[in-house]
Amino acid sequence: MPRSFKLLATASAGLCLGLGAFTTAWAQASVNVYGLLDMSVGQFQAAGAQKVWKADSGNMSTSYLGFKGSEDLGGGLRARFAIEHFIRLDQGAAGRFNGDAFWARSAYVGLQGAFGTTVLGRNTTPLFVSTLIFNALGDSFGFSPAIRQLFTPSLLPFFGDTAWNNSLAYASPTYNGWSVNVIGNVSEGAPGANGRNIGGNVLYFNGPLSASAAVQQVKNGAFGTPPGWVDQETFQLGASYDLKAAKLFGQYTNVKTKATANSKTTIYGFGASVPVTELGRVIVQFNRAEAIDTATRTETTMSVAYSVLLSKNTELYAVAMTDRVTGLTTGTTLATGMRLRF
Repeated sequence: MPRSFKLLATASAGLCLGLGAFTTAWAQASVNVYGLLDMSVGQFQAAGAQKVWKADSGNMSTSYLGFKGSEDLGGGLRARFAIEHFIRLDQGAAGRFNGDAFWARSAYVGLQGAFGTTVLGRNTTPLFVSTLIFNALGDSFGFSPAIRQLFTPSLLPFFGDTAWNNSLAYASPTYNGWSVNVIGNVSEGAPGANGRNIGGNVLYFNGPLSASAAVQQVKNGAFGTPPGWVDQETFQLGASYDLKAAKLFGQYTNVKTKATANSKTTIYGFGASVPVTELGRVIVQFNRAEAIDTATRTETTMSVAYSVLLSKNTELYAVAMTDRVTGLTTGTTLATGMRLRF
């Protein structure tokens, strides 16, 4: 056999052995594809704005596609990863908005064991998790007064976003219903940044009662910062109680912004989820926000929804929402839609 063919055969054999070893190692890991698709249609109107009839993506839950996996490293230790990107189904576009990062929902690697879970990359903040758990409409950016008034406010800006770049997050094991989550990031020299962001929450789940306390301090804002920017500090308390006939929710949030012109927003909300059939429920959420800077302004938002499950993963819903802001005409939203998980 010519020398060149011998070398090729030897290299091919080595490559096959290497691929075989890689395949054997990867066989111990698991990878999942999952996501959520949400579309709604109807009349949408924010306070002070014109009515718009449209078909829109991600109002009940932001649509997304994700890939996650884990690998058993032995001794009770596992490696974990996830990459998730938002989708606008109405446009066939990636991201929550033009210019949004492709993997904006999550992008991390980490380790999980008896000590808990720690992940590094882009991670969801504990404040966002607490906010969505303890309001009746969950993570709905379109229809939940609690999410709208904190994360996309009409009164004073919120600078923290729902997930942070360049962050390290830790989730503790649950002990007697209690768990702790913390997160921190670094600014990496971003213009206008004053240092790292830090945040955390304490969660309690025990029978019908659940509760949360969450705090965060933002020094490198995700969506720009005002003149003389120092930081924005947020504190939140939340609780829910399941009466079986209805699940009740309560939440209080205080946001303070330190800059050349200091400002403060106080938000409180109440909600209920009431089963009316085996697969259907009525959902009500009310929130009121008061913002103080050079003047005092308020926003009052209320949503009433009906949701019915067609299966474990497919849901139809209808929502009516009113939005009132000081000095503006009332906004009224009437929409119906479909949410599908996979």
